[in-house]
Amino acid sequence: MENSVRLPLARPSSWLIGTIATAAIALIPIAAAFAQPALAPFTVVENGRGFGTLQEAVNAIGSGSGTIAIAPGTYRQCAVQEGGSIAFFASEPGTAIFDSVECEGKAALVLRGREASVSGLVFRNMAVPDYNGAGIRLESGALTVANSWFVDSQQGILTAHDDGIRLVIDRSTFSGLGTCDGDGGCAHSIYTGSIGHLRITRSRFERGTGGHYVKSRALRTDIAASSFDDSAGRSTNYMIDLPQGTVGQITNNWFVQGRDKENYSAFIAVGAEENDQSSDGLVIAGNDARFVPSLQRSSAFVADWSGARLAIEDNVLAPGLKRYERR
Repeated sequence: MENSVRLPLARPSSWLIGTIATAAIALIPIAAAFAQPALAPFTVVENGRGFGTLQEAVNAIGSGSGTIAIAPGTYRQCAVQEGGSIAFFASEPGTAIFDSVECEGKAALVLRGREASVSGLVFRNMAVPDYNGAGIRLESGALTVANSWFVDSQQGILTAHDDGIRLVIDRSTFSGLGTCDGDGGCAHSIYTGSIGHLRITRSRFERGTGGHYVKSRALRTDIAASSFDDSAGRSTNYMIDLPQGTVGQITNNWFVQGRDKENYSAFIAVGAEENDQSSDGLVIAGNDARFVPSLQRSSAFVADWSGARLAIEDNVLAPGLKRYERR
């Protein structure tokens, strides 16, 4: 059921902006220190110890807390975090590239510690036999990703089912991701299991190669100030799929649907599968949605299987794009 009552336009929280700003300021002197050539590609900042592999650096931190500075280079290696709190950051953003190697047949980084953060890294060409190859597999804890790139892989980020997981993504790019080639279903640019909270801000999704750009089973999903450019997509589906329902907000985003779609019937889908979580109060507002130039077709901006009280307001929609469709 659609609720036409206008709600105040939600914006990204000051907590998130403050946290990212504080982290960025704190890393400035560290990044500068590692701009010079280092003896080892992976350095634990707190004690200055250098390591030849990322896994050795992760093991050195163990169940404690630490920061790993990663020198420029292309690395065909991966790492598993079993515990503790670890920050992974590129000493020069965009120059530390993890290419083509996955741990445990899962991802370049398999994270099941207490907490992790990733900044300035590039993940590309991740592919495994079950079609779930990802830059990051998050299996427990909290993860913050900032200023990072996920490129030309089966998936960008994939999580386990754990309502204690919190995933925050800011200023990151997801390009050339997704596939529906596997027997077990599709892979997506971002795919969260039943986690506590997914938050995406100021990020870009483009050139999808199958599946959805964001598929979230999170109890709460917040996606704001991001762009979904499907103009060069191939065999893609929804921009945002919320298959179990969710609360939160989808606000101030920009959507362009391309020509080559496996399913062009909707931009945002709510409750299309299990629909066993509440979507009451979900805000979808302040967005701009359109088709690529010269493309004429009919689609729904929001397709709703939930019957929940959705607040769909102040969106700019192209001709042929229906504001809401109950399914």
